[in-house]
Amino acid sequence: MIERLIGRPLHYAWLIVIVTFVTLITTAGFRATPGVLIVPLQNEFGWSRGTISIAISIGLLLFGLTAPFSAALMDRFGVRKVILVAVTTIAAGASLTTVMNAPYQLDLLWGVVVGGATGAVSVPLAATIANRWFSTRRGLVTGILTASNASGQMIFLPALAWLATAYGWRWAALSVAIVAMTIVFPVVAIVVRDRPQSMGIEPYGATEPVPVPERSPHPFRPAIQGLMLGFRSRVFWLLSATFFICGLSTNGLIGTHLIPAAIDHHMRAVTGASLLALMGLFDVIGTTLSGWLTDKLDPRHLLAWYYGLRGLAVIALPAAFGSGYALVAFAVFYGLDWVATVPPTVALTADTFGRERVGIVFGWIFASHQFGAAAAAWLAGASRGWFGTYTYAFVSAGVLCLLASCLSLAINRPSLLRRPTPAPAPA
Repeated sequence: MIERLIGRPLHYAWLIVIVTFVTLITTAGFRATPGVLIVPLQNEFGWSRGTISIAISIGLLLFGLTAPFSAALMDRFGVRKVILVAVTTIAAGASLTTVMNAPYQLDLLWGVVVGGATGAVSVPLAATIANRWFSTRRGLVTGILTASNASGQMIFLPALAWLATAYGWRWAALSVAIVAMTIVFPVVAIVVRDRPQSMGIEPYGATEPVPVPERSPHPFRPAIQGLMLGFRSRVFWLLSATFFICGLSTNGLIGTHLIPAAIDHHMRAVTGASLLALMGLFDVIGTTLSGWLTDKLDPRHLLAWYYGLRGLAVIALPAAFGSGYALVAFAVFYGLDWVATVPPTVALTADTFGRERVGIVFGWIFASHQFGAAAAAWLAGASRGWFGTYTYAFVSAGVLCLLASCLSLAINRPSLLRRPTPAPAPA
């Protein structure tokens, strides 16, 4: 058994974290692949950036929409089965793109198939693992796993950009399928378990037995109930609004269009991808640190700082294209802030709706993140066609980030509001 190999002092929950980290970092790289393919597809087929951005927008949209339903399916059928089906679907979709020759096929394969499947292995999985396997250190674990999800979108991009440049974009697409089936699938099949209780152990840090909720016979009912529960909460709407802007300013804008914007400024695609990879490296540091800070500080104040600093950085980006040093500084700073917003958002969701509901309710909040990403992916590509520059898209996103900073301070934190009522004085 693996437990004997890793030794008694190491709780199996940490092995689950390692495997989930690898799974998230690779599948996130799969989802980000279309950002490398924009210019090669434009050159081969003559499709406009707006046309290609439609497929990316569909993928981002379904990436978010499938997340809460995948969390419900994990409750019903188990984490391992859902991940394995998703990885197989990703490999099939990526392989079929090598024979496409029409925009609707790009929309179907990269948009619907790959976008929907990667949504099952995304940030809500990090929230589910953290809250099922850990009673303490949940903020830190959420930060680590969230960093892997965001960094994977960028770390693999230089290699994919090199493959697309040296051997053609089809080899970049095929590499996605190869990694999915030869690395991710077998590791998940061997190691991942649904809950610690299924192995006869308790979550890490638990001081007493943690009950396991009954599985619902209707897998999608909890997802709909989680949405209805969120609709009645002011905190849900504020978190969804801020996360919409988070997705707009990261995956949708920078993650999708930084490489084409770099090419517009006479840089190579590999150079633009390397900037994203640098962001991915510092994202691991920033998001892990954010998870640690979330366990110690008020998450609302953290969100306000993160969004405010991000807004100022993206507003300054158009001027940074004139200097290589300025671009590196932007990549480092933006990387530290990339998804540092996730641990505080998950903490506020758990405080408001409870640990057992956090995976599904946060899945819906994450869906708003992807709505914002989808909107930015298309609008930024369209505005580049209208105005011949990305400047308007960058500045608009920065202003919205400043708005998100203000909205974060309007959130009520339930754990701060639920104070014990003093006992009445004796007569």
